[in-house]
Amino acid sequence: MDELDGPSFMTTLYWLFVKGYFKTTQQMQIKHSKIYGPLWKSTYGPLVVVNVASAELIEQVLRQEGRHPVRTDMPHWRSYRELRNQAHGPLTEMGAKWQRIRSILNPRMLKPKHVSSYTNTINEVVTDFISRVAWLRETSGRGVMVNDLTGELYKFAFEGICSVLFETRMGCMNETVPEETQKFIFSVGEMFRLSPIIVLFPKSIWPYMPFWKQFVAAWDHLFKVAEELVQKKMEELQQKVHLDQNVEGAYLTHLLLSDQMTVTEILGSITELLLAGVDTTSNTISWSLYHLAKEPEIQEQLYQEVISVCPGDKVPNTDDIAQMPYLKAIIRETLRIQWFQETPVSLLKMRSWWEIISSPKRRCSTSATTLCPTMRIFSPSLTASCRSAGSEERRRSPSSTRSGQCRSVLVSGRAWAAGWLSWRCTSSCPD
Repeated sequence: MDELDGPSFMTTLYWLFVKGYFKTTQQMQIKHSKIYGPLWKSTYGPLVVVNVASAELIEQVLRQEGRHPVRTDMPHWRSYRELRNQAHGPLTEMGAKWQRIRSILNPRMLKPKHVSSYTNTINEVVTDFISRVAWLRETSGRGVMVNDLTGELYKFAFEGICSVLFETRMGCMNETVPEETQKFIFSVGEMFRLSPIIVLFPKSIWPYMPFWKQFVAAWDHLFKVAEELVQKKMEELQQKVHLDQNVEGAYLTHLLLSDQMTVTEILGSITELLLAGVDTTSNTISWSLYHLAKEPEIQEQLYQEVISVCPGDKVPNTDDIAQMPYLKAIIRETLRIQWFQETPVSLLKMRSWWEIISSPKRRCSTSATTLCPTMRIFSPSLTASCRSAGSEERRRSPSSTRSGQCRSVLVSGRAWAAGWLSWRCTSSCPD
């Protein structure tokens, strides 16, 4: 660790708050990679971040993770759970306990046959989203614009994730979003906004900080709403059993009926899965649209692929996705270019880093008290793998410029449904 170069804590604060990189840490990392090279350390209060910006080093670390990858312990998230006696989920648990949670959560979340069972649920959200986009364009965008597309995509992802995890609709696609849902979304945003601020300070002073109190309040509301939704589902199941009806359901129902986790553990895991799914999904779709807008030829080729597989008003299913290699390539390429640039900074403390990097046989483990870092790759163009994927590239037709550059994805419900399902399968399922 001592051999690694990098900015001091005061220098990091200067970059974040004086030079204005607090909300664009990915840009700061790009500049630091040019200053310090592909591997450097940054100090954030009591924690040390090791940044990796080399594909070769990233591959080496990932291959050495072992069965129980060791990551940042997210001390502020874990402290809240200890304060409120809440269970840890897949984002905050470690070691063998983490493996146990993942082994229970994974089958219904990652296996293609189970992912495909959510098709109708997600397509309902997609249909409502398309209607909401049309309504927003007509009422506030002069028939052309959707003014806060990023915010709308966040609501879309939130509604979709909740419909799978909690098996209920939250009303995000309504013309007027329910006040309780708005507060729930606000609490998620507040928690993420306050997280990088709190970890700058020693844990001993957190109870005296207004930021910590706001952070706890945000988590309290998240768990409150999640608990109400879980309790509602439990009452529905009990009612069906009482009436001797068949008990059927999706993700939450499966967890409640499996008896592999306590209700407290289910609550902790479901809440963290929601947090992990909303930002990741909405950011991926946002960046996909951004890059497609910059590459009209690629946009047109994607559009042609979608309408060739799903002509007319056909709504795509998972079998259709298998016939859309170009769509999958675009999502993968978007992840390659932007994904780690937009993920919040991962704070971690490392020991014997050089041993991990230099020794191909050494693996990250809890006994070594080593936490593996969040990786970042920087690359400028969308075109590389997209141009080589799928069928031969078609010439762009003049119609691709009408009504905005994102026509083929934003206006087409077929492409949105296909994009969502492909993203869930792409991000969850290995080839």
